[in-house]
Amino acid sequence: MDLRNIAIIAHVDHGKTTLVDELLKQSGTYRENQATTERAMDSNDLERERGITIFAKPTSVEWKGTRINIVDTPGHADFGGEVERILSMVDGVVLLVDAAEGPMPQTKFVTSKALKLGLRPIVVINKVDKPDGEPDRALDECFDLFANLDATDEQLDFPTMYASGRSGWADMELDGPRKDLNALFELIIEHVPAPAQIAKRDEPFTMLATTLGADPFLGRMLTGRVETGSLKAGQTIKAMSRDGTLIENFRATKIMAFRGLEQTTIDVAEAGDIVSIAGMTKATVADTLADQSVSEAIPAQPIDPPTITVTFGINDSPLAGRDGKKVQSRVIRERLHKEAESNVAIKITDTPGGEAFEVAGRGELQMGVLIENMRREGFELSISRPQVLFREIDGVRHEPIEEATIDVDDEYSGAVIEKLTGTRRGELVEMKPAGAGKTRIVAHVPSRGLIGYHGEFLTDTRGTGVLNRVFHDWAPHKGPIPGRRAGVLISMENGTSVAYALWNLEERGKMMIGAQADVYTGMIIGEHSRENDLEVNPLKGKKLTNVRASGTDEAVRLTTPMSLSLEEAIAYIDDDELVEVTPNAVRLRKRYLDPHERKRMAKAS
Repeated sequence: MDLRNIAIIAHVDHGKTTLVDELLKQSGTYRENQATTERAMDSNDLERERGITIFAKPTSVEWKGTRINIVDTPGHADFGGEVERILSMVDGVVLLVDAAEGPMPQTKFVTSKALKLGLRPIVVINKVDKPDGEPDRALDECFDLFANLDATDEQLDFPTMYASGRSGWADMELDGPRKDLNALFELIIEHVPAPAQIAKRDEPFTMLATTLGADPFLGRMLTGRVETGSLKAGQTIKAMSRDGTLIENFRATKIMAFRGLEQTTIDVAEAGDIVSIAGMTKATVADTLADQSVSEAIPAQPIDPPTITVTFGINDSPLAGRDGKKVQSRVIRERLHKEAESNVAIKITDTPGGEAFEVAGRGELQMGVLIENMRREGFELSISRPQVLFREIDGVRHEPIEEATIDVDDEYSGAVIEKLTGTRRGELVEMKPAGAGKTRIVAHVPSRGLIGYHGEFLTDTRGTGVLNRVFHDWAPHKGPIPGRRAGVLISMENGTSVAYALWNLEERGKMMIGAQADVYTGMIIGEHSRENDLEVNPLKGKKLTNVRASGTDEAVRLTTPMSLSLEEAIAYIDDDELVEVTPNAVRLRKRYLDPHERKRMAKAS
């Protein structure tokens, strides 16, 4: 059977996963009466809730005697560790671009990786039936993007299609028949080369592991593309690290291949196919699985280094252990090391006391997803403010710079530019109109300046702005960036908050808790209206007397408290504060709960 391996790359929300759904339907993968879910590829709970793809997932369809392996890739740069390795498994990419938005920064990140590997793209302009779609402008922008990324002449001569993933059609012409996706299938088979590995089927077996998964019955499973030879189930093979050192010998107990959305067991894996192998205990991502006669490892893609670090510690607040079952540092350490094994963009280091762990990764979103997964598994954690990682280059301290692409209504562009280029030390790169009454701003801003900026940005643009960011480069340190302006309101008592007390405190600032909430000494219960921190008593009830005057005992009406999501809370806190995360609550607190110890530490620092 003929074989094609392709990846679909696109910016968040440009319709990638929906298009894969339609490809599965129209290729006959589903039975006619089979119950299907929307966005079948986003199988993880968090992916469904947030409407984003976090993990790369392969699937395969058959079309007129050719098997097409399709890999759905994440669009966020935070999950770029996945993308870089996935692209080494495929021979072509389909770049999906929204007709209204054009190519966006996250598209640029993945596309640059694909072009560097020499893959020839197919450009699909999606959502052309939207009223604000401008397919011709989107196509011109794609061409400019490829030129900026130093594409070869062969890569610049890319075929283009117009499509609507939701309506399930794709045509070579904008005013084509708009019936089905047949033209896209034909183009993939014609334009994407068959895997070069097919010619090496007589050589000894080798495969580079690109993703690690776990099956409750089979244990660890490594997925990758077979580079040379073939592997039979039950055969004994070995695993080697990047430098060719032997890690282990093991028996390939099961070989699984993707057929539609299901993984099915196959007897023989042949060069060119994408398969998962079970049976190893130590081998992991970027290792080479090979026949006993092979001595050289397959070179693996280098991974971009982490740019931020967050400290994960045990929860030591007075409310610890009420919600979660997993509270010991040993259990947290095991879980983090397990995560680092399958996610190569994350690095874990123990801190001197052994009670906390430094987790370095690509961005706040990646950290937020990891913490959210852990709290759902029953962990309790205390999380520090993200710190940016610095690098010494030629004796000069360098920091990571991100490219921020912002679409805002014209009236808010001044406020946004002032914030980015003023206090946050960014540089304006480009500013141009982007459709009716909107402006697109591109700026290079230090990662430090973007931590905690998103909430402020939404306030400045009345919730209408769109901010996308992607790692750009390392640059010399830009100087100090001021942190949060406002102080916080700190509880001075342990107990349950009282509505009357909170009502009296409202003139001091915005509350973060409502009545009848558990509070403890050192917990942050609100944002102060001034710059200093203030200790307050949220438990103080109303003093009762025998005299009753009419009209003084009305019901207390509280303003709705400000609620922070997990990522917002992590970005909000200062260096001397922590976020307490449990399965049912996200609370803010001071690092040192005792007020005397806080003062002593503030003096010492």
